Amino acid sequence: MKICHAFIYFSIRFAGGTSDLMYKICKAQVKQGHQPVVYSGHYKFDGELAASLTGTQFRVVRSWLDKAGFSIMPGLFSLLRREINDFDVVHMHVFRTFQNAVLHHYCMKHHIPYVMDAHGAVPYYTRKNLIKKLFDKFWGFSILRDAAFLIAETEVGVQEYLDVDPGLDRDKIVVISPPFDTDEFETLPERGAFRQEFSIDPEAKVILFLGRVHHIKGNDFLIKGFADLCKRRDDALLVIVGSDDGHMDECKELAKELGVAGKVMFTGFMGGDKKNSALIDADIVAQMSRQEQGAWAPFEAVLCGTPIIVSAHTGAGEDVRRVKAGATVEFDDVAALSGEIENILDHYEDAKALTLKAKEYIETRMSMNARAQEYIDVYQRAIDGNKAGKS
Repeated sequence: MKICHAFIYFSIRFAGGTSDLMYKICKAQVKQGHQPVVYSGHYKFDGELAASLTGTQFRVVRSWLDKAGFSIMPGLFSLLRREINDFDVVHMHVFRTFQNAVLHHYCMKHHIPYVMDAHGAVPYYTRKNLIKKLFDKFWGFSILRDAAFLIAETEVGVQEYLDVDPGLDRDKIVVISPPFDTDEFETLPERGAFRQEFSIDPEAKVILFLGRVHHIKGNDFLIKGFADLCKRRDDALLVIVGSDDGHMDECKELAKELGVAGKVMFTGFMGGDKKNSALIDADIVAQMSRQEQGAWAPFEAVLCGTPIIVSAHTGAGEDVRRVKAGATVEFDDVAALSGEIENILDHYEDAKALTLKAKEYIETRMSMNARAQEYIDVYQRAIDGNKAGKS
């Protein structure tokens, strides 16, 4: 099967979880004998990462206006005219992009089935709502309605599709919770390396966030909860690991206002063994997102044996409750957040036992090796439905 994976960025450092998941899906699909091809814009393109993805082809198209939040790729038109008929299926990642609007046009014109995998990008939420609604009026609703299938990572994701377009057929929304490349966690770094590199006291209680430093990730809430915790104990340190995506300065200013600037550390992006070293050396990994499709970074922490806490209302909260992997708190309940962090630290052996049980569950039931076929099954249903529609 020849599969086109399309996302405007190919860089885990810059774009985070979507690029990471796409990388891992392609890796698994090559292992299964399929032929994935990645369409990406050139902005922040990680050539080294791409070169490590043996068996996957890349089409890197020059993009414009990326810093303004768009990513316009005129070269897509000629590329798709040449190649669209080569694909059995197209897997669109994220939702409101120029790239997907063009792909939708060519898929419909040439009768190529596609699936839409929004990765939590469907809700209007609070920012750029006017632009999002204009996109939907001209392209977005058609992209959703014409898709063979819509992929959601949780039931929260299902409802996000239906909230934006209540007329969607619920039967064509399939839930595939993100599989994990557990091979990455079979051999872990030695404990203590991360703390040594950043001169962190071995006795400090490290609460760690991993991901893009973006408003949607809720690090302002996390800092407020941490500051409340610091009123009762002085051995805690908050470490925020990830690239700045427009929210770091605000977070630093908030930490300063709350009097905890000296106890909040920003390390920048970390990947591979360095990322895992940070997860191992943390006492708790916290993800307080305003909106999150699934517990991606928290489950990586679980695979490193570290207890987790996430915001309850999100897809991440749904994942954590389903697997019984850790604690959840309601967003913006500062007292509940600081109290739950303190409870985990005070009953750490119990939290650790829960984590290790969840680790076993993820390894046996949620690994990429065990779950990759679910994507292929959806593609095959899309292809079969497309053939039936032509006959």
